[in-house]
Amino acid sequence: MTARLVTQGKSTMVRRPNAGAESKMTTDLELDSYFRRIGYAGARAPSLEALRELHLRHPSSIPFENLDVLLKAPIRLDLPSLVDKLITRGRGGYCYEHNTLLMSALQAMGFRVRSLAGRVQWQAPGKVAARHHMALLISLPEGEFLADVGFGGLTLTAPLRFVADIEQETPHGNYRIVAMHEEFQIQAKIDGDWHPLFQLSLAEQAAADWDSANWFISTSPDSIFTRTLMAALPLADHRYTLRNNRLSLHRRGGVSEHRIISSADELIDVLRQTFHLNIPKGADLSAIASVAGL
Repeated sequence: MTARLVTQGKSTMVRRPNAGAESKMTTDLELDSYFRRIGYAGARAPSLEALRELHLRHPSSIPFENLDVLLKAPIRLDLPSLVDKLITRGRGGYCYEHNTLLMSALQAMGFRVRSLAGRVQWQAPGKVAARHHMALLISLPEGEFLADVGFGGLTLTAPLRFVADIEQETPHGNYRIVAMHEEFQIQAKIDGDWHPLFQLSLAEQAAADWDSANWFISTSPDSIFTRTLMAALPLADHRYTLRNNRLSLHRRGGVSEHRIISSADELIDVLRQTFHLNIPKGADLSAIASVAGL
């Protein structure tokens, strides 16, 4: 199986190994629950229209967050655990959880999906990171499309046509894919300038690759996720982001607003009200408040 990237009028064929079948939703109940969670009522046949709507609704309904990492709860990527956490319990997650859940739903609908690994480059000039970010490549009659519903504050809200060097508009900003030798850099346009988010290899990843990366990211003291509180949610024409005790609202084409959270109770209220996280009454979030400096 191959992927095709169009670069300045030339086609590049990238061979994709058979990395093994990934877990997918196998019951109508699982898919129905996912659709209810994100408010999707469209067709179930694989199409570009369906992909675009799912890609908008998913990150707008299921927040990006790393609460369980800070609480030292295990992050599990098997489908029953993801359904329980992100759907049944009304929580969010980070890239592996979001994109594995989306991939499972897409495969159940009949989409051809492969997972890809990228090096995060956002706000890390000159640093060479491990391939710890997960993104998806979807094959449709219209071509190849990149999907990623788990990049935090700059998460895509539409799939990108896998064509190099063209500016692509999404509901929450403009992006482009830039060819970098045999890899491809995903960039976001911010205040008129292009900024790198991550750099992808087109080698297909297996579930075991993500289990290994997930273990490091969720447990290592060198991981930003084990020492920083993060949450993000795109809504309509704006985004909310949280980094420790700093809450930000970013309006597309407008001025960003920032607010400093001053207490643990206020933090819990923000997580519930702003990010729509289902946090049970009486839950002990003292470890999270401590990381946030509260």
